[in-house]
Amino acid sequence: MKNRFPTIVKVTLASLYLIFLAGSIVRMTGSGMGCPDWPKCFGYYIPPTSEEQIKWQPNSIYEEGIIIIKDEALFVADKQIKTSITFNESNWKEYTKHEYATFNKFHTWVEYINRLVTVVSGFIFLFLMVASLKFRKENKWIPIIAFSAFFFMLVEAILGKMVVDSNLKPTMITIHMVIGLVIIGLILRLLFIIQEEKINFKYNSLFNKLLIISVLFSLIQIAMGTQVRQFIDEQVKLFGFENKEYSLMNPSFKFYFHRSFTIAIILVNFGLFYLNQVHNLGYKLVKWILLLLFFETITGILMYYAEFPLGTQAIHLLSGALLFGVQFYLWQQSKRKLLK
Repeated sequence: MKNRFPTIVKVTLASLYLIFLAGSIVRMTGSGMGCPDWPKCFGYYIPPTSEEQIKWQPNSIYEEGIIIIKDEALFVADKQIKTSITFNESNWKEYTKHEYATFNKFHTWVEYINRLVTVVSGFIFLFLMVASLKFRKENKWIPIIAFSAFFFMLVEAILGKMVVDSNLKPTMITIHMVIGLVIIGLILRLLFIIQEEKINFKYNSLFNKLLIISVLFSLIQIAMGTQVRQFIDEQVKLFGFENKEYSLMNPSFKFYFHRSFTIAIILVNFGLFYLNQVHNLGYKLVKWILLLLFFETITGILMYYAEFPLGTQAIHLLSGALLFGVQFYLWQQSKRKLLK
């Protein structure tokens, strides 16, 4: 098990980024409320595939907990119900956590697949946590970090429910995203501890400080990006998904901050590249930072000037999350050299 532990950690990290990808597709397609409840979907373990399943029907049987749409409102079955010709409100209670009462099969299944990816990742984290116990005597930090990551995954699950119950409240989405980045940091720290890397690079104080700034800047930028995305979602609801040219009409200050802050991020990361080249520090991951920064910037430009081409939002978010991960891991390398 110990020999395979690095592979388990890498699979765990990959599952995390798969969650980010799935989540970005949910946001890109506007499918965040495809399932109005959590963890089930309209009260089903497997989501409905047709509108007839979630509309009230006479002479039909509904299991306890099933959610239907009736008169543009959500109702939950109090018990197993056999309907008659008319709707009997005494058998149902109105769903009061939010007022979103729309069914779109595509949105429902996109959101459901996102949840399945998260569930699979949760089991991988559980396996990681159990496997980490093998190291409890030789390095107590390995199980501590693994258990902490699993704990935050449970927090993410609770936050996922709160996001749905709040009808995608921007603050909840931002917290949800930031906690996800914290988990990435924990898994990368765990990977760094168990990796037996040769210290073949140099320490530079300014480089290390810029790394810390770059990590913080990425956190701020991603958090602000979720707020901008929420503004776009509101515009889509107002003007329709087919009128994407209105998505950034009269944007708020948050958009301009998000866009302008990119300049600071570019300067800091190019500063890292410059120091690495001039002082021959030997940090190979710096090149990946520039590549990911390019993808994040170019997709941001395309979204603004080309009306959100298909896939750009997903690439934009995933590039930002990967950029954060590379910067964080690079910081671990720089810290180790300092401690040496």
